[in-house]
Amino acid sequence: MASSNPALPIDAQISQADALTYWNSVPATASGMLGGYPNISRVDMRGSLNFLEKLRRLHPSSSPAGSFARGVDCGAGIGRVTAGVLSKVCDVIDVVEPIEKFAKEVHDAKLAGKGTVGEVFVTELQVWEARMKYDLMWNQWCLGHLTDEELCCYLGRCGNTVQEGGWIVIKENLSTDPMAKDSFDEVDSSVTRTDANFRRLFEESGLKIVRTEIQNGFPKHLLPVRIYALQPQARL
Repeated sequence: MASSNPALPIDAQISQADALTYWNSVPATASGMLGGYPNISRVDMRGSLNFLEKLRRLHPSSSPAGSFARGVDCGAGIGRVTAGVLSKVCDVIDVVEPIEKFAKEVHDAKLAGKGTVGEVFVTELQVWEARMKYDLMWNQWCLGHLTDEELCCYLGRCGNTVQEGGWIVIKENLSTDPMAKDSFDEVDSSVTRTDANFRRLFEESGLKIVRTEIQNGFPKHLLPVRIYALQPQARL
């Protein structure tokens, strides 16, 4: 695994090869997906569902039937969010996941809601091209493996892919660097961004924040987690 180089920009230190090697070494379990903290899963999913409910109350014209026709779980891992969140709010959920052993788990996941798993794309977000429009595009704890440039390109494609009135949701850790900078994790070759950098990248990608809030209920020693709902600027 390559060591970090402080002379490089933070995001330039990301190695896709190192990231794939790391995740292929992780067990296909909730504990593996959550860095050894499986106990936060229930709180995390409850926070996500509450966030979506608030969003729909603020924008009642969206999803009038009470569920989204089609959603996609981007960087889905073993389908923890697919099963525990998206199956409760989407009729069909597609999955994008680069690690094949994780993607295989999605088909066997016990879904908490009435939604069903649609297509499973075993590929990286950097190269994924959606074949259809989505009402809800969910991204959680995966975008740190994309450089700033890759993230802008990816989010731009999401903006062209999301249905009119639909949402792109991002839920990620926030950097607590004392100098208010992004931080690099050598273990999984990922970047943890600041809220300010996320907002800059959203704007550069042609997206605007519709709603955002901090996830509550996690242990204090863990990084703060913020959830954003985005839509293309031209539609607002």
